[in-house]
Amino acid sequence: MKGHVHSRSKGSWRIVVDLGRKPDGKRNQQTKTIRGTKKQAQEILAEMLSSYNKGTYIEPSKETVSQYLDGWLETISHSVRGTTLERYRSICDFYIKPLVGSVNISQLKARQINYMYNTLLTEGRSDGEKLSERTVLHAHRVLHTAFTNAVKEGVILVNPCTGATAPSVEKKERLTFTAKETLEVLEKASGTRLFLPILIAVTMGLRRGEFLGLRWSDIDFDKKELTVRQSASEVENEVVYGEPKTKKSLRKLAIPNIALDALKAYRVEQAKICLQLGKSLDNDEPIMSGLGGFHKPNQLTVSYGAFIKRNKFKHVTYHDLRHTYATLLLEQNIHPKIMSELLGHSTIALTMDTYSHVMPGMQQEAADKVDQIFK
Repeated sequence: MKGHVHSRSKGSWRIVVDLGRKPDGKRNQQTKTIRGTKKQAQEILAEMLSSYNKGTYIEPSKETVSQYLDGWLETISHSVRGTTLERYRSICDFYIKPLVGSVNISQLKARQINYMYNTLLTEGRSDGEKLSERTVLHAHRVLHTAFTNAVKEGVILVNPCTGATAPSVEKKERLTFTAKETLEVLEKASGTRLFLPILIAVTMGLRRGEFLGLRWSDIDFDKKELTVRQSASEVENEVVYGEPKTKKSLRKLAIPNIALDALKAYRVEQAKICLQLGKSLDNDEPIMSGLGGFHKPNQLTVSYGAFIKRNKFKHVTYHDLRHTYATLLLEQNIHPKIMSELLGHSTIALTMDTYSHVMPGMQQEAADKVDQIFK
């Protein structure tokens, strides 16, 4: 395999690699134009020839970053959750494309990606809104995932994100309620449509989507068991029901009496409403989809947020009620392995990492027990 370099104009060089003949007999050449010195052009030619000989050369793609991201999003649309796809598309459209979308994917460098991160942090996106380190880190992860796929597909040889410096995010401790505060919240919510969603979150640790996807057929009142089989999410303002977050999220849970009584009372209430409307209670419909319930996940979040603000409770999000549940049980010395199963975490390592702030007290208690053993 041969190649040569010739001058086009001052400081501009054309690199030509001769690949032999095409099936139709015409010459098959790969060309590349660069600006720089002749020596630099010759070095690039040598790299191209070496790559060809090793079978690792990838012909430069004509796709822009925007075009590739659009195709990638279409490719993964059938393999990721609707909410995940919507978040990825939003990150691509608002953060990535406006800054590097017009760049040819094969020419995008780590330096340009770092410039994008810095711009998002200091100047914000196109509408002037500055972004947090966490949001820019999300953008990095999306771009890294997309380009990892591009490498697998042979579109690019190296993922430029591996050379970029992603923003570092300081891990913040979750804000949760104490046992006393939790009782106060439940007392205030009593008699409102928020009581059951809050109660289930703090006594069983269900995620918002898991609770809103819960059907009467998923509850065995005799055995005091609840099975998490599906999760509700909101995509383009429509509610979509699908499998829970992870395989471990598909789980069977024992129902505490306080939650069991509340579920029974809510079922009786819904049955009365159905009777007044001249229909029977549908066991296969989500329990909160009836009158007085919450149909959309965002509706529950907004209502809960207004409730917390109105009653001047500290700003514990609805999702953090799940963390309140976990923290309270860990403080009661429930084993992290059991907590991992109850929460539906993919691994116990995730549980340990998420609730490491609770562990120091447990470690001290372990040390105290050692002292008792050797007294």
